[in-house]
Amino acid sequence: MPTLSKQALQQYLRDRFGPESTLVSYEVIGKASSKGEQKRYGYGTPVKLTFRIGRRLQSTVLETMKPGPFGHEHMADRAQAILWDYDSYGRLPRHVKALDVGAFDGKQALFSVAEAREFFVLNEWAGGESYHVDLERLAKGRALRLLDRRRTIALARYLAEIHGTKRRDTDLYKRRLRELIGHGECIMGLTDSYPKRYGFITGDLLQAVEEACNRWRWRLHDKAGRLSQVHGDFHPYNVLFRAGTDFSVLDRSRGEWGEPADDVTAMTINYLLTSLIRWGKLRGPFESLFRLFWETYIEASGDEDVTETAAPFFAFRGLVVASPVWYPNLTIGVRRKLFRFIENVLDAPRFEPERVNEYCG
Repeated sequence: MPTLSKQALQQYLRDRFGPESTLVSYEVIGKASSKGEQKRYGYGTPVKLTFRIGRRLQSTVLETMKPGPFGHEHMADRAQAILWDYDSYGRLPRHVKALDVGAFDGKQALFSVAEAREFFVLNEWAGGESYHVDLERLAKGRALRLLDRRRTIALARYLAEIHGTKRRDTDLYKRRLRELIGHGECIMGLTDSYPKRYGFITGDLLQAVEEACNRWRWRLHDKAGRLSQVHGDFHPYNVLFRAGTDFSVLDRSRGEWGEPADDVTAMTINYLLTSLIRWGKLRGPFESLFRLFWETYIEASGDEDVTETAAPFFAFRGLVVASPVWYPNLTIGVRRKLFRFIENVLDAPRFEPERVNEYCG
């Protein structure tokens, strides 16, 4: 991966923002502010840049992507993701804006793309605290606040709002379903990343999950009317709350358009995961927030059919949170319940939020 130097950053800032630009500081954004107690794996290391343009002080975040097994093996893979970030971030409401996209040359200078070796994207800085902090507070036994409920409602309504923008493109909807199964960051990329055997998790089990998800892909094939504007990776680590219910979102991923169930399951499985870690079942504040999210989303969007499309997306998110790569510190008991959840949701004709504990066995 490229090595950042003060000299290279200073030259880049002057080339991009003008000769009056002066680098004040740069620092890796700390793990404590971007990762929770459970989540460990990440695609890159963001760096906060603070600089002056004349008298104006500005902060930005420079992000790169490291080589890895989730469809990021080649420089072209990583370039595709970074270029897509730059192109799409500004079109999603509340998303931080991308200010520039560029690359590193062979001498680690930040340069034009003509001599690119690796790419980066420069985003605006957004203050706030990751939403996972709220969930970790509740997991420690703190009381459910009115603000917790208001934030859940705000997130669900936000999804209903962005999903209200539709696109008519049958082939694109089919592609997004196909990518759910075969993309390096999605189901097959995840199953390939599991160890050959990890306790009860065997190749046969992972193959059965893949096959069930592909059956769901065919079941959803003709639902192209559902193609909507999406975030694509709407989990607590990509939501920054400030005071009250004011928030920004980060790092939308993989596709500007997709199935709304992808976003809804990406967030709500985190209520389940955190509750399983704390109590071994969905209960207490997490059960309240889980049901509140689903009820609010369906009421605000009018999309009752989302429960008929959620299963393979819950399987995808379940494979993430049950993964020993992404979440190495989970107990085998929590992983077993997550896999029961995956299998039972895939086996049901539609997802029923009130049956979560039954799905977990």
